[in-house]
Amino acid sequence: MDKPEIVLGVSGGIAAYKACELLRRMTESGHSVRVVPTGSALHFVGQATWAALSGNPVATGVWDEVHQVPHVRIGQRADLVVVAPATADLLAKAAHGLADDLLTNTLLTARCPVVFAPAMHTEMWEHPATQENVATLRRRGAVVVEPAVGRLTGADTGKGRLPDPAAIWEVCRRVLARGVRAPDLAGRHVVVSAGGTREPLDPVRFLGNRSSGRQGYALAGVAAARGARVTLVAAHTELPDPAGVDLVRVGTAVQLREAVLKAAADADAVVMAAAVADFRPARYADGKIKKQDGRDPEPVALVRNPDILAELSADRPRPGQLVVGFAAETDDVLANGRAKLARKGCDLLVVNEVGENRTFGAETNEAVVLGADGSETPVPLGPKETLAETVWDLVAGRWTDGG
Repeated sequence: MDKPEIVLGVSGGIAAYKACELLRRMTESGHSVRVVPTGSALHFVGQATWAALSGNPVATGVWDEVHQVPHVRIGQRADLVVVAPATADLLAKAAHGLADDLLTNTLLTARCPVVFAPAMHTEMWEHPATQENVATLRRRGAVVVEPAVGRLTGADTGKGRLPDPAAIWEVCRRVLARGVRAPDLAGRHVVVSAGGTREPLDPVRFLGNRSSGRQGYALAGVAAARGARVTLVAAHTELPDPAGVDLVRVGTAVQLREAVLKAAADADAVVMAAAVADFRPARYADGKIKKQDGRDPEPVALVRNPDILAELSADRPRPGQLVVGFAAETDDVLANGRAKLARKGCDLLVVNEVGENRTFGAETNEAVVLGADGSETPVPLGPKETLAETVWDLVAGRWTDGG
């Protein structure tokens, strides 16, 4: 079988050197990659480097190999077009249909999925013109991943850094897996919570849980690959930052509530996959609680944490907003799940059985997605991305049915 063909467009930003690592991941995954750099990109990484790493000739202009009509053929044959880094100038040209070089011509002729990984200074990313261009591209079905926050050119730090190549490739891999299907979450803003909250007892101790955050990160990653603008509110997790999302880090249940409610103000859907502590210590000890010989420790008094899922479901800040909850159960899974669904008032509830070495921390999951309409959608044991795809299928289906 022919290898899936990827076009890697590289525009003229300092982050162009990082595209070499992205190219390596593409080729090592068995894909045939054609690199199309802009003239400006060649000031950062030369043509010979791209040819050596890809194993394919590198065309840099519409007049190269004219008999093969490269400005049309390259885009027509591609299974995926990825532009990394995508500068503000490149995004503007793509949004307005300008075609003054081989890369922008390729973008106009491509009928496959297109992924842009922007990289620029914070002021350029936040400029209304850039934001409107990004919104236009997303509305047309392109996947524009959110840039990372970190060190930029020179001494500047802020949002605009090219995400890690491994994270960009993960987005591309998911887009490729969907094939030519339209990014059905394009134009939507979704909020996902992930990880386990930690409730401080003293400066060195806390009450926590076993959640790894993998399911929430899978939900965020899949949503980004399907075209959504994603806000990921992450409690404790040791996972690397995913590409294509706005990441908000929190620690406690109260902090998570504040961040989720803020992000949900303009969200089309909120998925509460985080393991939120039901209780927190009533009193925080300013100093480490010491053990004393011959005496048992004082009992730890607990108070309830806010019920974020119920609050979201009861007071939705946006008409038509969908709310999805998670229920980790140890017995009578479906019965307890149905009771929780009715009690919380959410639209969908993902119910799974948890226990020692089960679900928490694992790369697989098995669940039943219960709907407020009485539906039950079983998801057999498999990668957590599979469950994430099912959740977003059900969410997208409800948007289609209800507008």
